[in-house]
Amino acid sequence: MGALLLLLAAGLLAAPAAPAASAAPAASARTAATAAVPAATLTEVTGFGANPSNLRMYVYVPSNVTAHPAVLVAAHWCTGSGPDMYNGTEYDTLADRYGYIVIYPSVTRSSKCFDVSSPQALKRGGGSDPVGIKSMVDWVTANYAADTGRVYATGNSSGAMMTNVLLGDYPDVFAAGAAFAGVPFGCFATTDGSEWNSACSGGTVIHTPQEWGDLVRAAYPGHTGPRPRMQLWHGTEDDVLRYPNFGEEIKQWTNVQGVSQTPSATDSPVSNWTRTRYGSTGDQAPVEAVSLQGVGHNVDMTGLAARVLTFFGLDSAGPAPQPQPGGCKVTATTNAWTTGLTASVTLTNTGATPVNGWQLGFTLPTGQTITNGWGATYAPVSAAVTATNATWNGVIAPNASVTIGYQANHTGNSAAPGSFTLNGTVCTAS
Repeated sequence: MGALLLLLAAGLLAAPAAPAASAAPAASARTAATAAVPAATLTEVTGFGANPSNLRMYVYVPSNVTAHPAVLVAAHWCTGSGPDMYNGTEYDTLADRYGYIVIYPSVTRSSKCFDVSSPQALKRGGGSDPVGIKSMVDWVTANYAADTGRVYATGNSSGAMMTNVLLGDYPDVFAAGAAFAGVPFGCFATTDGSEWNSACSGGTVIHTPQEWGDLVRAAYPGHTGPRPRMQLWHGTEDDVLRYPNFGEEIKQWTNVQGVSQTPSATDSPVSNWTRTRYGSTGDQAPVEAVSLQGVGHNVDMTGLAARVLTFFGLDSAGPAPQPQPGGCKVTATTNAWTTGLTASVTLTNTGATPVNGWQLGFTLPTGQTITNGWGATYAPVSAAVTATNATWNGVIAPNASVTIGYQANHTGNSAAPGSFTLNGTVCTAS
């Protein structure tokens, strides 16, 4: 009986009502050793990193992909797949316009539902689907020098629940999320191995804002940085993931953001919509919630992707191209012990004009893995690494320097990297 209920529930969490799109192009298998995938073609990537739940990874890279592109994870519904999400939404065609990269994770378990209920899924690095999706983001970052400050997640139904989970588990990875017909982080939690939580789906799991927020914070107790912004969408007639979940999500994410539950702005941008914004009144408020009067579970996604991009700030060509430095010099040293080391890296702008926004590329010696860093964000943490400036050291005046550093494990080779690139330009190493 339990298996039958799960199968029925999975069937209900179906695709959104969207106009039929053309069939996905034939996906060609690639490996993480490949520097890039074919442009403007949905492509499967294999061997992309840690993947404990055997997800499949599909990626779409537009022909006009920008330098240091933004990354969007688009998660499908129960019974769906990555190619279904590609065909049923507009994120790929909008990527053609704005130059970002789309990742379409695809579930292989029989229900085709993302794991948003197990203890492993609700903890940073705990295992299951979130770890695999994080590996996908790392693969794109490594192969396209993606902007680690502009990584986003969206999804509907099961994918919306996964969006909540990703923002909770990895607040240092995702800048914002957009969840269509989902539930709060932790609402679907189970301890008996079941993928389905009837109390949560029925809208009867009620907590205080503080309790909901504590569930998110417990996923990564060590996090002290900013939290991702959240956009929420829900139909008032949702009979699969009931409408009270919408209010609980608002309670959770306003608490996580530390803003009032009293809206800063309320309007109706479309007939039968009620939009509330919390923490500010603009398009990129800390929390934005859109209630869809009379709409059921299968939200018609037509045109909504563009509104998601506005909330994310992706509805432009992205940030201006980073100026290429006239010249650069890097000095790197390490201080090692038996299995670990610390590294100090000093980057000097030897050109005649300021560098405004930088990414320093280098390759770690084999066996080294970064465990901590300062002065920059580092992704991925082994092999080909990109260090992206912090908010306070992004401008390097002519003849000025900035020093960053990291701690790493090693298996015998404790040397410093030997070559560096600044925004794609080769630097002199000393």
